[in-house]
This record gives sequence, C-alpha cells and structure tokens, in this order.
Amino acid sequence: MSSLSPVRIGLLGVGTVGGGTVTVLRRNADVIARRAGRPIEVIAASARDISKPRDVELSGIELFSDPFDVVRHPDVDVVVELIGGTDPARALVVAALQSSKHVVTANKALIALHGNEIFDVAHRTQTMVGFEAAVAGAIPVIKAVREGLSGNRVEWIAGIINGTCNYILSAMSAEGRDFDEVLNEAQTLGYAEADPAFDIDGIDAAHKLTILAAIAFGSPLQFDRVYIEGISRLAKVDVEYAKQLGYQIKHLGLAIQRADGIELRVHPTLLPERQILANVDGVMNAIMINGDAAGPTLYYGAGAGAEATASAVIADIVDVVRSLGAEPGARVPHLAFQPDALAQSPIIEMPEVETAYYLRLSAIDEPGVLAEVTRILGNGGISIEAILQQEPENNATSVPVIILTHRVIEKAIDQAVTEIEALPQIVDKIVRLRMENLA
Repeated sequence: MSSLSPVRIGLLGVGTVGGGTVTVLRRNADVIARRAGRPIEVIAASARDISKPRDVELSGIELFSDPFDVVRHPDVDVVVELIGGTDPARALVVAALQSSKHVVTANKALIALHGNEIFDVAHRTQTMVGFEAAVAGAIPVIKAVREGLSGNRVEWIAGIINGTCNYILSAMSAEGRDFDEVLNEAQTLGYAEADPAFDIDGIDAAHKLTILAAIAFGSPLQFDRVYIEGISRLAKVDVEYAKQLGYQIKHLGLAIQRADGIELRVHPTLLPERQILANVDGVMNAIMINGDAAGPTLYYGAGAGAEATASAVIADIVDVVRSLGAEPGARVPHLAFQPDALAQSPIIEMPEVETAYYLRLSAIDEPGVLAEVTRILGNGGISIEAILQQEPENNATSVPVIILTHRVIEKAIDQAVTEIEALPQIVDKIVRLRMENLA
C-alpha cells in the first residue's frame, strides 16, 4: 500500500446517492485504495438538515448546512456534487474549480445545460470534472466512449436511458395495463417521483443523450437542440398492436452522425422484438453504440439506485486520484476530444430526419377508403411495409387500421398525414410513432 496521504473528499448532499457513496467508500476502502494508489476518505459533507437521522454512518465526517462551507474547506481536495438541479449546483461547482479543487458530479442536468462553461473553467484552472454517474448510473458508458472506443468514428448511439419510462412501457406491454395505472404503481414502488414529468416527458433522457452525443461526436453540449417527446400520451392499444406486428415500444434516445450533421432525438420508438434493446425490461438501462471499427457494442445495467450510482461516482474519484500527478495535457479530455478540436456540427431538424413509421388511423368502414389512404401515401413517395385492419368493435362504424411504412423523410409523413386526416372518412387524429431497426 502506498504511504501517500489520503485524498480528502467533500460531499455535497448525503441523500440516497451521497449515503451510498459513503457506504461503498468505507466498505471497500482497502480495494479502492489499492486501485487508486492512495487512501480516499470523506472528511466533510453538507446537508439541508444536519440533525436529521440517516441510514448511513457519518461518524468522523464534519457536517455543514451550507454547501459552500464544504467547497471552501481548506482540507478538501475533491468536491463531490450530489445535490442535483442547476441552482446552486452550478455556482458550487464553479467555485470549487476556481479554488483548484477537482469535482465529481452525478448531475446530468448540470452537465447537459452548463457543461460547456464548467469544462472551460476546469480547462483554465487545470482541474478535472468527473461525470460518469450522470449517465446510466452504474453503467460505465462514458468511459467506454471516451476511452474504449477512442479509435472509432462513432456512427450512432441508441439508448434506453430512463428507468421510469422503461418500467412503465415494460409493464404496459407484458400486462396489458394502461399508462396511468402503471405510473401510479411506479410511484408507489419508488421508481417514479411524485412529480414524474422530468422522466415521462423525456427531459431526463434528453440530458443524458446530450452528454453521450457530445463525447461520441466531438461537439459541444447542445441540449436545446434535442427533439424531445415523452410517453404520457402513449395508448395501451398501440402497445398491443405493436406486439401483434412483432415490435416492442421503447422510449429511446438516438444520436446519429450523418454526413450533413447530427440527429439528436428522444421519443417512443417501435423496435423489432428480435432487437436486443427491445428485450430490456423493468428499470434497467441499456445503450448500444455503433463504431466503424468495433461495430455495435452494448452496455447494460442498473441506471439508478444508491450503490449503483455510487459505483460510478467512486470510479470518477479514483480516476481523479490516479491523475493527480499527471500533466493536465495528459489527462482524458472531458468531452473525449481535445478542447480546441471540438466541432460545432449542425443539428438536423426533425422534418429532415428519415425513419420508418407506425400509423394508426380510425376509418369509416366503407369501400374505397383504404385505397384512398394508400394513394396519398404513394403520391408522397411513402412505401408500405404492412397493413393491419381490425374488425369494428361493438358495432362501431369505424375500424382501426394500422400501417407500417418503410423509411421515409419526416416532412413527407407530415404532409401525407395532413392529407389523410382531411378525408371525410377518417375519424380523429392519426397516431404516429417512429420505428427503428438499428441495423
């Protein structure tokens, strides 16, 4: 064991992940020290209520109610930010870096929204920012892209990166239940927050996709350019029809490198049942990355949880400790590419995105309607892969018709859907979902 003095950690937040970080650091102190080359110990921490009873043992740790007291602590070497949100996390992280303290964070919103500024401060102060835990919990996907795939030109990333959405969609598919019912269950089990909008509206997944795309393609973080669509309007009937046609619906984050720019999109997606990602169920996360040399690689594991996320936090702490004596230019760049080599690639707008489509329309049951629908699709250059026409339910005058298309540019579908909805025989709005086979 090295005789070097311990690296001293200041922890901002001792909630679920903070408590898990303390627990794992203490339980595995010997093996972590052997890997890092010197001991690592938490000496200070902040919490809103320092008198609140907690499940984690905090003896020997100086507690503060003001997180800035931890940042200013003269003995703290590395600040670990686990507060979440962007305020005051942004100010705390910047203050730590400006005080020449290294930072580790699990805060995906902070990195996605303010990472460009934070990494610039870190570059100027020659400090490090670790953020492995910001994406997919225990899965070391950032390290895989930044280091393991550094010899590749990454072509695309497709990820199930929000456990709440995946739990809801898995239960809807397996048990034939409605969205609201499964969401209530997820809240009861602690898989969804009391206010679940951040998850089910796709914001959380978009934060993570922003980070993955930046390190994969060598571009600055561009959260404001991500197309975001959640799952709250997804009907049970569409999940059932998808299954009949051999597909599963997953809430997918997609980052695709094209010759003319980058696609960044988060939305419900039909995947063929044979596709690996289609079989990732429950609260698990999985990311598939396609590199020109490596081909497709898959990263699967727990995307949340106290010790799962703590695993990634501690991996970053170990990386920081290992690099303490290294020249700043020898460290792994925050966004995988050297700061002066980042390129502002254009982001492809959704009307120019090409994908296949699932269309569900309700049509009056009379001759010639389907022929008129297919005529409109054909005039738009839209090729049909499959059609499923159901029997009328309860003597209804309209019937559900499901159409799967081959790949086509989105603005062509927009135009065709507008024309089809204008037909007098079409009842209600057309439901439209995107499809990918990840070939």
